[in-house]
Amino acid sequence: MCWRRLREAGLDIEVQELAESTRTAAEAAAAVGCETGQIVKSLLFVVKAKPVLVLCAGDRRVDLAKLGEGAVQARPDQVKSATGYAIGGVPPLGHTHRLPTVVDDSLHRFETVWCAAGTPNAVFEVDLAALIAAIPTADVRDVAQA
Repeated sequence: MCWRRLREAGLDIEVQELAESTRTAAEAAAAVGCETGQIVKSLLFVVKAKPVLVLCAGDRRVDLAKLGEGAVQARPDQVKSATGYAIGGVPPLGHTHRLPTVVDDSLHRFETVWCAAGTPNAVFEVDLAALIAAIPTADVRDVAQA
């Protein structure tokens, strides 16, 4: 289960199963009562034929050029294969395979953020610093569109 993997990574979190969909950042923000930017979108891209997970604020879009030459968004089947989760429910860590992870620097606007927890209506709130610390190889940098 997703929450077990998250806790094994050192996150002290409580997963909330909501009646409303949290599949999009706007839906998730409305459901939990936070700013859209506080929603962490866990997005998979393919860069130089390798999957790369990007954690991006809900009110931002990823700039493919900042990820690397030839970067493209992964297809739904690639997301499921690499993470073990379907689009809309991908958590920021605890995937089927260890993935290089880029964290967009714009998330530092917030002390706490909300992330998907494995399904389109499960989320958890977490301290951003704790989330980044739970991903030891996180590459924190600007990857959002201007």
